[in-house]
Amino acid sequence: MSNKTWRTSTQLVQGGTRRSAFDETCEGLFLTSGYVYETAEEQEATFKEEIKRYQYSRFANPTVGMFEERMAMIEGAKYCLATATGMAAINMALMAQLQAGDRVVASRALFGSCLHIINNILPKFGIETELVDGHDLSQWEAALSKPTRCVLLETPSNPTLEIVDLKAVCDLAHKVGARVIVDNVFATAILQRPMEFGADIVVYSTTKYIDGQGRTLGGAVLFNDDALFKDEMMPYFRNTGPAMSPFNAWTQLKGLETLDMRVRKHCENATLVAKFLENLKGVRTVNYPGLHSHPQHKLAMAQMGCGGPMLSFEIEGGKEQAFAFENALQLIRICNNLGDSKSLITHPATTTHSKVDAAEKVRLGISDGLLRLSVGLEDAEDLKEDLAQASKVVFGA
Repeated sequence: MSNKTWRTSTQLVQGGTRRSAFDETCEGLFLTSGYVYETAEEQEATFKEEIKRYQYSRFANPTVGMFEERMAMIEGAKYCLATATGMAAINMALMAQLQAGDRVVASRALFGSCLHIINNILPKFGIETELVDGHDLSQWEAALSKPTRCVLLETPSNPTLEIVDLKAVCDLAHKVGARVIVDNVFATAILQRPMEFGADIVVYSTTKYIDGQGRTLGGAVLFNDDALFKDEMMPYFRNTGPAMSPFNAWTQLKGLETLDMRVRKHCENATLVAKFLENLKGVRTVNYPGLHSHPQHKLAMAQMGCGGPMLSFEIEGGKEQAFAFENALQLIRICNNLGDSKSLITHPATTTHSKVDAAEKVRLGISDGLLRLSVGLEDAEDLKEDLAQASKVVFGA
């Protein structure tokens, strides 16, 4: 059940739905690893790719297929491959198309595990990597002045909410034959569609806003290139086994139904909380693209239309006060996840970016006082009251 002319909210609810002979309303959950054949000849023809049908759920599954089709529809992509986690998606997007001697340029402001792949894993396979400050186009120009296979970036970035100029970077990358991979987790397809700015591949940790309720893990890789699908992505996907489970796909199909309204409420709350934090005692700085104080506010508005659902802020006094602030919170929970209906806070320097060396943390703006806040769906007034009482505990009236 697919109609690419439907508007986004309709696609999120009905896109990709395929009903079985039982005509179920809710998408079917196919918890099966394998599939039977009427004849040995049919099985042989399937493996020869003379006929198209389900063979094995590591390759394809009806429930996962519905999730992939719906994801592709809302992203405006031809292909989607759903993976077990967001990091599996990042890893596949890179490794499926790289070989020894290739070169990768990435923005420095990446999630900690993504930085580990760039700095520690790819070089072991003879792949050259270079990091640039994502907001600095002159650094992109210099790095992309010679042949490059892939570009990897996230915007807004985790956890400092740095914005990368997607069109400008895509234009530079394509001049040297590079494919651009964009991690779009913080914005989601509701706020930002990187392919419309020239991106070749979009990746998600669907664990975050697409699930939206802290239940299941997942990832997705989306793209349009036929040759990339046939010659690189699909062979890697089939033979290395990063597939999403049918149950997780089913759960996240239900998450997609409410994604639009949830993301917009997250953004509304995040804007109110960010403005409140600007004047809260003990808060030194607030990183939120929706604030006029953000150095790339205009670019964020052009690419996303709003400030997004995530923010970070720096507490005076460093780690001790930051920990005390977290511990004083009563409604907002301490957790290194994000994108949940519940508001979650973490200390990036000791969690998501704990393996990044001290000098690089300074360069990234990840101080010992920085806290990342995933703003949930609670009443914004309750969130502000919780932040206010934590400030009072740590910094006094």
